[in-house]
Amino acid sequence: MDEESIYSAERARMVEEQLIRRDIRDKRVLVAMSNIPRHLFVLPQHRRHAYSDGPLPIGGGQTISQPYIVALMTQLLDLKGHETVLEIGTGSGYQAAILAQLAREVYTIERDHELAGHALQVLTNLGNMNVHVHEGDGSLGLPAYAPYQAILVTAAAPKAPQVILDQLDDEARLVIPVGGRFGQYLELWQRKGNKFIQDVGAPVAFVPLRGEHGWADEWDY
Repeated sequence: MDEESIYSAERARMVEEQLIRRDIRDKRVLVAMSNIPRHLFVLPQHRRHAYSDGPLPIGGGQTISQPYIVALMTQLLDLKGHETVLEIGTGSGYQAAILAQLAREVYTIERDHELAGHALQVLTNLGNMNVHVHEGDGSLGLPAYAPYQAILVTAAAPKAPQVILDQLDDEARLVIPVGGRFGQYLELWQRKGNKFIQDVGAPVAFVPLRGEHGWADEWDY
């Protein structure tokens, strides 16, 4: 069996054992997770673990999230295919690649120059022409392209920043991990006119969101 066939088999097993058995039911999410080659988004020395049930380091003190958490957060957005989506925290680019399978346009912002550049290269090589990578302070969102029909934050914030909530379109959803350094909970927010409805979900563990509306340094969260 060649290398790509091995990865394909591992990806299918990941979807069955890590996602379907944990109640990921959105068929479009499952197809996207089946299609995207996660091993291309991790460091070469970690590729043998690309489809394992956990996060992996990607450099710059960042990680690629556990496949189940990627699928869960994506499922919570309830994407139908017509949306313009903002991702805050590009990291490796894997989550953006998943979103690109499910939405019309994806804008993603990363503060680390090297991570942003590498993510752009991998996404371009895979032909993800509907993903637009930006560098900057993700805690401010990306107001130039707002409003968004969905926003996903892949780093832990002390609270859901109002500046990001304000970039939601009406009826749009925000998924964000909120909490401190020892753990957070996923929060799902939905805009209803000028009101924002909050729901608190699963416990998670993410690296901190840096920036003006995030954490100032690694010791203050």
